[in-house]
Amino acid sequence: MSKQVRVRFAPSPTGPLHIGGVRTALFNYLFAKKNKGIFFLRIEDTDQNRFVPGAEAYILEALEWLGISPDETIGINEKFGPYRQSERKPLYREYADQLIDTGWAYYAFDSAEVLDAARKEQEEQGNTFIYNHTNRELLDTSLVISAEETAKRIANGDAYVIRFKTPVGETLHLQDIIRGDVKFETSLLDDKVLFKSDGMPTYHLANIVDDHLMETSHVIRGEEWLPSMPLHVLLYRAFGWDAPEFAHLPLILKPIGNGKLSKRDGDKLGFPVFPLEWKTEEAISSGYREKGFFPEAVLNFLALLGWNDGTDKEIYTLEELVEAFDLNRVHKAGAKFDPEKNKWFNHQYLIKQKDDDLAKAFAPIVAEKGISTSENQLTKIVSLIKERANFTSEFWDLSDFFFVAPIAYDEKASKNWKAETPALMQELISVLEEITDFTSTNIETIVKDWLVINEIGMGKVMQPFRLSLVGALKGPHLFDIVELIGKKETITRIEKAIITL
Repeated sequence: MSKQVRVRFAPSPTGPLHIGGVRTALFNYLFAKKNKGIFFLRIEDTDQNRFVPGAEAYILEALEWLGISPDETIGINEKFGPYRQSERKPLYREYADQLIDTGWAYYAFDSAEVLDAARKEQEEQGNTFIYNHTNRELLDTSLVISAEETAKRIANGDAYVIRFKTPVGETLHLQDIIRGDVKFETSLLDDKVLFKSDGMPTYHLANIVDDHLMETSHVIRGEEWLPSMPLHVLLYRAFGWDAPEFAHLPLILKPIGNGKLSKRDGDKLGFPVFPLEWKTEEAISSGYREKGFFPEAVLNFLALLGWNDGTDKEIYTLEELVEAFDLNRVHKAGAKFDPEKNKWFNHQYLIKQKDDDLAKAFAPIVAEKGISTSENQLTKIVSLIKERANFTSEFWDLSDFFFVAPIAYDEKASKNWKAETPALMQELISVLEEITDFTSTNIETIVKDWLVINEIGMGKVMQPFRLSLVGALKGPHLFDIVELIGKKETITRIEKAIITL
């Protein structure tokens, strides 16, 4: 690559950042870092009707939480600022006028009523209305009225838009890094609006102008923008600029059924589709952060939606992803979102965490229950249960018996409590009372020796023993539980079970 790699993530502040947008940002970030380039964030807020307060701050906070903050953006290394398109407004008019002057664009004065009528007429004939070379000289445009009349109407304040004059009869063979050669017939394209009647540019014009002025080397974006690729390449040609390289990423698909992953899928199946929680007056949409996901796990999972390095490896640090990433290994086909695999990734990152860090995350949950315990005790408990957890929020349900004696016993498990069980439990109490070194290994050795010497079946004691302490046949190694709750509590719980069961 002869020039510096500069790639951008350019979201619109119209609401929370969708997880598909996060993956686009991630792939841009990985590509930039792999090629020692620049990853920058531009806010494309030209559509003021869809602008949502708070969305811009949300996007910045989400990228920061994920650990993929941009090298350049609003207030950070503004080499090519401003990085908000709304603050670049005068610039776009200058370039729109340039296209008018060179014959690549024209003024269109058609009213909404006229265009609606034209659409209905075409629909009645079984056709789709396309504003292009077939009718642009039949409509109310500067292509058919004189320059003087055009200037007069503009001076009078008549509403107009500026449209791109798409060439006719040309076959465009365009190169996409992911999809290879992509062919478009220009005669089938419409004349897109570049400048709106409200004085703001459309996405197409602003995007091209900004990518050129910000020296964007590669445009890496979702495949929904693939139909816009011919217009964008033609705009570069119209301005006499070199176009960047393009790469259109595959869609993230629904877990069940067909189509693009949506918020509705997340609501229905109980998983987030936004990195951070998003609140409106009507509802609260959950976020990965608030659900207890580790940002590293989110990135790792998303990186493998539509890309792999050709190996069976699944767990990557961000640095390893940078090293391995290659746009040529991104798939063309869409990638199904798997909520269970999503959790699996979080589990892998959770069990890698230091026990004392997890204990600190667990401490507020325990405190909310009105329970006082030491950090050392919590650390030991976490070490025993984390293999069974996907999230720290699950710790309490996996460990409540360490803090609180069972008040009920699993009905199915209680069937293991036989007529001879109370007597055996009384004998077990006697054995436990004699143990002075009350550590897991020592307790286990002594209890098992007692069972062997007295020819007592293991299941006759171990299952009722666990049921007494936990209230169910679940939990980590039994004698680890015994050590942690202590001799007195262990005996008290067995005595309670004898009375209750």
